[in-house]
Amino acid sequence: MSEQTHRASLHDPASTRVNQPGREEGVVRADSHPVQHERPEEWGWHGETGRWGRVGAVVAILFMLAYLIGNHEGRIEDLWVLGIAAVMILIMVLDWRRRRNAWRAR
Repeated sequence: MSEQTHRASLHDPASTRVNQPGREEGVVRADSHPVQHERPEEWGWHGETGRWGRVGAVVAILFMLAYLIGNHEGRIEDLWVLGIAAVMILIMVLDWRRRRNAWRAR
Protein backbone atom coordinates (compact mmCIF):
# COMPACT_ATOMS: atom_id res chain seq x y z
CA MET A 1 0.00 0.00 0.00
CA SER A 2 1.48 3.34 -0.97
CA GLU A 3 1.91 6.12 1.57
CA GLN A 4 -0.71 8.26 -0.20
CA THR A 5 -3.31 5.47 -0.14
CA HIS A 6 -2.47 4.70 3.50
CA ARG A 7 -3.01 8.32 4.56
CA ALA A 8 -6.30 8.47 2.69
CA SER A 9 -7.57 5.33 4.43
CA LEU A 10 -6.69 6.74 7.86
CA HIS A 11 -8.96 9.75 7.35
CA ASP A 12 -11.73 7.95 5.50
CA PRO A 13 -15.04 8.38 7.38
CA ALA A 14 -16.14 4.90 6.25
CA SER A 15 -13.28 3.26 8.19
CA THR A 16 -12.27 2.97 11.83
CA ARG A 17 -9.04 2.27 13.68
CA VAL A 18 -8.85 -0.86 15.77
CA ASN A 19 -6.25 -2.04 18.24
CA GLN A 20 -5.17 -5.58 17.38
CA PRO A 21 -3.33 -7.44 20.18
CA GLY A 22 0.13 -8.47 19.11
CA ARG A 23 -0.14 -6.50 15.86
CA GLU A 24 -0.04 -2.91 14.72
CA GLU A 25 -3.11 -0.73 14.80
CA GLY A 26 -5.35 -1.52 11.85
CA VAL A 27 -7.74 0.42 9.67
CA VAL A 28 -10.98 -1.42 9.07
CA ARG A 29 -13.84 -0.47 6.80
CA ALA A 30 -17.28 -0.15 8.33
CA ASP A 31 -18.63 -3.33 6.68
CA SER A 32 -15.74 -5.67 7.62
CA HIS A 33 -13.89 -6.89 10.72
CA PRO A 34 -10.20 -6.85 11.73
CA VAL A 35 -7.87 -9.75 10.97
CA GLN A 36 -7.92 -12.34 13.74
CA HIS A 37 -5.15 -14.77 14.55
CA GLU A 38 -5.85 -18.15 12.95
CA ARG A 39 -4.36 -21.21 14.55
CA PRO A 40 -3.01 -23.99 12.27
CA GLU A 41 -5.41 -26.47 13.92
CA GLU A 42 -8.33 -24.53 12.47
CA TRP A 43 -7.07 -25.39 9.00
CA GLY A 44 -6.59 -29.07 9.80
CA TRP A 45 -2.84 -29.11 10.50
CA HIS A 46 -1.91 -30.62 13.86
CA GLY A 47 1.83 -30.90 13.39
CA GLU A 48 1.99 -34.63 12.69
CA THR A 49 2.02 -36.65 9.51
CA GLY A 50 0.20 -39.59 11.06
CA ARG A 51 0.61 -43.25 10.33
CA TRP A 52 1.48 -42.81 6.66
CA GLY A 53 4.25 -40.39 7.55
CA ARG A 54 5.81 -42.99 9.83
CA VAL A 55 5.47 -45.67 7.15
CA GLY A 56 7.14 -43.30 4.70
CA ALA A 57 10.00 -42.74 7.15
CA VAL A 58 10.58 -46.51 7.45
CA VAL A 59 10.59 -46.83 3.65
CA ALA A 60 13.08 -43.93 3.40
CA ILE A 61 15.35 -45.61 5.96
CA LEU A 62 15.23 -48.88 4.01
CA PHE A 63 16.13 -47.02 0.80
CA MET A 64 19.02 -45.34 2.62
CA LEU A 65 20.32 -48.70 3.81
CA ALA A 66 19.96 -50.10 0.28
CA TYR A 67 22.68 -47.64 -0.79
CA LEU A 68 25.15 -49.81 1.11
CA ILE A 69 24.85 -52.44 -1.62
CA GLY A 70 26.82 -51.48 -4.67
CA ASN A 71 30.10 -51.58 -6.54
CA HIS A 72 31.80 -48.70 -4.77
CA GLU A 73 35.22 -49.29 -3.22
CA GLY A 74 35.54 -46.44 -0.74
CA ARG A 75 33.82 -46.95 2.58
CA ILE A 76 33.54 -43.33 3.66
CA GLU A 77 30.17 -43.04 1.91
CA ASP A 78 29.00 -46.10 3.85
CA LEU A 79 29.72 -44.23 7.07
CA TRP A 80 27.67 -41.27 5.87
CA VAL A 81 24.76 -43.48 4.82
CA LEU A 82 24.82 -45.34 8.14
CA GLY A 83 25.07 -42.06 10.06
CA ILE A 84 22.11 -40.49 8.27
CA ALA A 85 20.06 -43.68 8.66
CA ALA A 86 20.95 -43.77 12.38
CA VAL A 87 19.78 -40.17 12.83
CA MET A 88 16.52 -40.99 11.04
CA ILE A 89 16.02 -44.02 13.29
CA LEU A 90 16.77 -41.91 16.37
CA ILE A 91 14.15 -39.35 15.30
CA MET A 92 11.60 -42.13 14.82
CA VAL A 93 12.37 -43.62 18.25
CA LEU A 94 12.06 -40.20 19.92
CA ASP A 95 8.76 -39.59 18.12
CA TRP A 96 7.47 -43.03 19.17
CA ARG A 97 8.47 -42.30 22.77
CA ARG A 98 6.82 -38.86 22.67
CA ARG A 99 3.57 -40.27 21.26
CA ARG A 100 3.54 -43.09 23.79
CA ASN A 101 3.99 -40.70 26.73
CA ALA A 102 2.00 -37.76 25.35
CA TRP A 103 -0.91 -38.05 27.76
CA ARG A 104 1.26 -38.34 30.87
CA ALA A 105 2.42 -35.39 32.93
CA ARG A 106 6.12 -34.71 32.72
